[in-house]
Amino acid sequence: MLMEAHIMEYHLAAFFAGFMLDLIFGDPHWLPHPVREIGRLISFLEAKLYGKSHNRLRGFLLVLAVCVIVEACAFLVLLGGYKINAILGCIIESIMAYQLLAAKCLKVESIKVYEKLEHGTLEEARKAVSMIVGRDTENLTEEEVAKAAVETVAENASDGVIAPMLYLAFGGPLLGFLYKAINTLDSMVAYKTERYIDFGWFAAKADDAANFLPSRISAFLMIFACAFLGRSFSFKNALHIYRRDRFNHESPNSAQTESACAGALGLKLAGPASYGGIVEEKPFIGDETRKIEHADIRRANKLMYAAAFICEALCVAVMILIICAEAC
Repeated sequence: MLMEAHIMEYHLAAFFAGFMLDLIFGDPHWLPHPVREIGRLISFLEAKLYGKSHNRLRGFLLVLAVCVIVEACAFLVLLGGYKINAILGCIIESIMAYQLLAAKCLKVESIKVYEKLEHGTLEEARKAVSMIVGRDTENLTEEEVAKAAVETVAENASDGVIAPMLYLAFGGPLLGFLYKAINTLDSMVAYKTERYIDFGWFAAKADDAANFLPSRISAFLMIFACAFLGRSFSFKNALHIYRRDRFNHESPNSAQTESACAGALGLKLAGPASYGGIVEEKPFIGDETRKIEHADIRRANKLMYAAAFICEALCVAVMILIICAEAC
């Protein structure tokens, strides 16, 4: 039991250190990142597996192959570090945890949009937001640019921050990297286009399953955070809009955090959007109690950070309780 407690202590230290590293350093573009390597692996295997028939089966094999390879690599790196030295293993686990979290990166990229709206041109703001959204941006108005940035922060508060944090806390880097592999697969092949409608079907379903619980936890954390963030955030309205609009999206998960954010800020989000020149009709989320402002991008980030800190504190508390229980 003492040995198990020591292992859990290293895991706790790595979990906390990874969160701190992300808050301090974010995702420097010069630093090699495992998610980019996962993306390259997906592209390579897609070229090998995609065919003219049986593409659901081929898509399943893609998901299986990517997950097995990513897990094997993560396991070997982590085990190798701990086999050499427990401190080295803890450092490696900290770096792995850091690379799975994206709070500062999400903030930095969305604040670029805010800064262009405040001090640059609309064209520059459109270009900045095009880096973080999948929709067409060349014809967006100033309000639509700000709305797109807020929506991105709201949705990725779960995918990029809370979900990987939860998987890291209770499954370590192995579960964290498994989640990230599934999430990256979804972002690359789970489109409803002629090419991917079958080939990406399993990736989309796997991502829906992986995000089902984290997206809902993320929404509740955002709603709870409103109670501590001042008058710009409404706890009551966040809860109201979440209850009403949390399923106003084709995905069972995407509207969870968007509805919480829309309610918290008193905004109307989502609605029709253009992808590849084709306008997709989507339901709105929230009520327009006021016009969206540039500063709402900052407010969305504040809400995302507050939810992340609350989640980190809760996870650390649970791990401390587990360590104490195992030590007894």
